Formats: sequence, C-alpha cells, structure tokens
Amino acid sequence: MIQNPIIKGFHPDPSICRAGDDYYIATSTFEWFPGVRIFHSKDLKNWKLASMPLDSVDKLDMRGNPDSGGIWAPALSYADGKFWLLYTDVKVIDAPWKNGRNYLVTAENIEGPWSEPIPMGNGGFDPSLFHAEDGEKYYLSRTWGPRNHSDPINNIVIQKYDAIHQKLEQERTTIFTGTEYKYTEAPHLYKKDGYYYLLTAEGGTSFEHRITVARSRDITGPYELCPHGPLLSTWHTPDNPLQKAGHGSMVETPQGEWYVTYLVSRPLRFPERARLARWGRGACSLGRETGIDRIVWVDGWPQVVGGNSAKLEIEEASTGYESEAESESIIDDFSQPTLAGHWQTLRIPFTDKLGSLTEREGYLRLRGNDSLLSTFEQSTVATRWRHHNFIATTRVQFHPTNFQQSAGLCCYYNTANWSYLALEYDEVLQQRCLRLTVVDKQNATFYFYDEESKPIPNDIQDIWLKVTVQGLKYHYSYSIDGEQWHKLSVELDAWRLSDDYIDGRGFFTGAFVGLHCADISGFGCHADFSDFQYLPN
Repeated sequence: MIQNPIIKGFHPDPSICRAGDDYYIATSTFEWFPGVRIFHSKDLKNWKLASMPLDSVDKLDMRGNPDSGGIWAPALSYADGKFWLLYTDVKVIDAPWKNGRNYLVTAENIEGPWSEPIPMGNGGFDPSLFHAEDGEKYYLSRTWGPRNHSDPINNIVIQKYDAIHQKLEQERTTIFTGTEYKYTEAPHLYKKDGYYYLLTAEGGTSFEHRITVARSRDITGPYELCPHGPLLSTWHTPDNPLQKAGHGSMVETPQGEWYVTYLVSRPLRFPERARLARWGRGACSLGRETGIDRIVWVDGWPQVVGGNSAKLEIEEASTGYESEAESESIIDDFSQPTLAGHWQTLRIPFTDKLGSLTEREGYLRLRGNDSLLSTFEQSTVATRWRHHNFIATTRVQFHPTNFQQSAGLCCYYNTANWSYLALEYDEVLQQRCLRLTVVDKQNATFYFYDEESKPIPNDIQDIWLKVTVQGLKYHYSYSIDGEQWHKLSVELDAWRLSDDYIDGRGFFTGAFVGLHCADISGFGCHADFSDFQYLPN
C-alpha cells in the first residue's frame, strides 16, 4: 500500500509529471532557499529529493521577500526531450494586492544544468504550461492585480507561448471563472479522448480546499463543470486525519493508470473542541504536505477511487519498479563540503557570508548575521518538522563577547513566530548564559534572564541542545556533557507554529527546526555546530 502523505512536512502544491518510467513532483518552497524541491520515484510510493533547481541568486533573488513570499506553486512538465519549470516569485503580500514575477527555466536533465530564467510576465500566479499535440504551447495562470488579487474575481486565463522566441503572445482568453467556492487558482490542463480537462484549486488553501474539474472540446472553452462535485476535498469529512486536500495535478502511467497528487495536512487535534468548528479541525504545524490517490474515468470524467476524500493509504501502482524512500531520520555529521538536501536557508544561498562546511572539518560553521526577525541576511540553516513527535539535538561551540551575539537551536515558522534556545553573553556576570526567546505574532517573551540565568562555565567548550516535540507541546533541554540532560521549565505550544495559528495573508509554510547564529553588534563571531540528529519519537 502507498501511505499518505508521500512527501512529509512542508511540501505543498505538488506538480507531477512523467518522463518515460520516471515520475517527478515539484513542490513550493516560498521564502526557503534553494527554490523548488523536486522529488523522483519510479513506483509512485517512495520518493527521494532529486533536484533544487533555483540554487543561485541569478535564478532566484529573495532578499527582502516577505514571509510566505518567494516561490509559489511551481509547475513541472516534460516535453520535447526536456523539463519545463514555471514558478512565481512573490514580492508583495501584505498590501492592497499581491505582486510577483513569473519565470520559466528548462533542463534536459532533472539535476540540471537549468537555463537562465525567462520572464513570463507579472500579471498572474500559479502558472502552468500545456504542451499541445501539434507543438503549440499554452500558458495558463490565475490573474491578479488592482481590485482582483483574490475573491471575488477568479479568472483563469490562457495565452500562447512562443518557445522559439521565448515570448508570450499578448492575446489572452478567460476560460474559467470558478464556482461559488471561489479563490480559483492552480490551473492544470490535460487532454484525453478529445476533451481538454481543466483542474483548478478552490476554496482557499485551508480546510475548505478542494480540486475542481471542468472540460471542453475546445482549448479556449467554454468549459463545463463536472456534475459530480469536487474531484477531491476533505471539507465534508471533519474527522478525517488528513485535511485541507486540494491543489492537485494528474499523471498517466505507461500502463494507462491515472493518479492525482495534491496537497494535504495532518492536523494536531484539540480534544475539547468540536470538529465542525474551524479550530476544531486542529492546527497543522507540519504545514501542507503531498498526498496521492488513484483516478478512474467514469462517463468521461475523472473520479477518485473510493470517494473524493483523502485517504491514509491507497493501492500501489503496477509500475514494475521499486524506489528507495527518504529516511525518516536525519543524522548529519557535517562531513560533506556542501549542505545535505534536507537543509535550507532563508531567502539567500548558503555562501561564505553565512558560514562554511570546510573551514573546520566535521563542523557547520555559522557566522553571526541578522536576527531571526530579519528578511535579509540570516545565518539560519533549518530542516522541516516531518512528524508530530520527534527529538532534534545538536552540539555547539560558541564564545560570544557581547550581549548582541547569540547561537543555538530554534523552532521557526516565520519572522514573527519562533522560539530560540541560545548561548548569549551576560555582561554583568561576564560569562555565557543559556537564554530562551519566544516570539509569538511579533510579541517577544524572554526566559532565564537575571536571577533565573543559566550560566555556562567558561572552560566548557561543547554545549548540547535539544528540542522534544510531543504533539501539541514541545520543550527544550541542554547538557554540558552530552549525557545528563536538563529540561527547561518552559513548555511551548507546537500548534502555534502552524498555518492555522498564523492565518492572515501569509500562512503557507510549516514549522522548521534550525541552527542559527546572530551578531547585530557588527564585531563578528561564529558558532561551530556538529552531530545534528532528527529522530522521530
């Protein structure tokens, strides 16, 4: 059986395509760098990271991008012997209307090299490319701009793309205006048995989310709505352990089987709250993940096998292959010259400005830069929460010289919501102390200062830091010998690091656990991390 989600942790907006017997899924990364994560499989069950194509500032410059800006909904396709990747880099969110830039890159191999970005206009988002049988290419997107960045105008438009001259034709046609569920976006087009099938996401990317299907004999419409309701949703199943199902894309196997990949979340439940209430469905600290289901065609319409709700497991595909899956655990000794694929940085690449993996063998060196509040130059290296119960530990050596320098372990959602267990310098005690800072919707709370300080002897080199996540709660611990652990008395809410708690206009990512070093004094400092482990509990 295939277990959902197939890609755990914050991996939303999956766009699937096939090249021969190989399947690839591209997912959104928002403000996390490198941009776009592409996973590979031959069996549709087990997936491994294959590529992060937007890996340089020339391809993706997100310095200063807002929280939940950056890469929205990449669309991956394969045609003419190469991969085509469309993506939106969103620059403005909290404004009268959103603003972003669309680009196209191509590569003959999924691992690259990828072409330089081709500008595709700024007038829409969630772009995708349809490769017609006659060689024509069509660009679809959801329009935005003054007066219609969101509900109630939900136009899906189509226009031709001249691949030879790398230019969009100016004429564009509105082919779909959505349903009463609104927030129509994420268009993907397919052709089967003489019909063009249009998949869109509707209802907003929360618990009301869904996939809508329409079809037409002509590519420019008119499109008729599927009479069977949404292809997939979980709004009608409040007790389902999987929620928020929507934003899907389809693929056909060489054997003629069809599958749909879609975003889905695993909420933490609040036992005292009724399921029918919005908060009663829980909070999704793992963000929006990637799921899959089987499709059958009934009377010319795609339908999900076993009903149009997300399922924890489905029948395996008959591909004849067996792929290797990503490990559930992470054990990193920082012995490689580059960061492992599970790590990402915020908005900017990991360069000498942020740190090094080669200056000290077996250590990740982070140089002090901006604080966790910054949208510019943070020295933060983080990996996704993938489980509701896990333990993450690291060992750090750090010798700050003033109170504006710090280094340690953080749990991070965005610049306005995070916690941080750090070594700092107490200028009164004239020695290092462990401190905990919690920022909750921009409100900061500081623990273990003054009489509660936890001083660290100056002759101690290694400090071990640990975070233990247990469902709705989590806490930090520390050790000065790696064996005897001291649990801090502050218990924190894991559900506050979730899309649902953040809400507002930017709530599209998920919780990370990360390593961080800050220096706002400008005097310069660095921290050396080793022995990072992430273990599901």
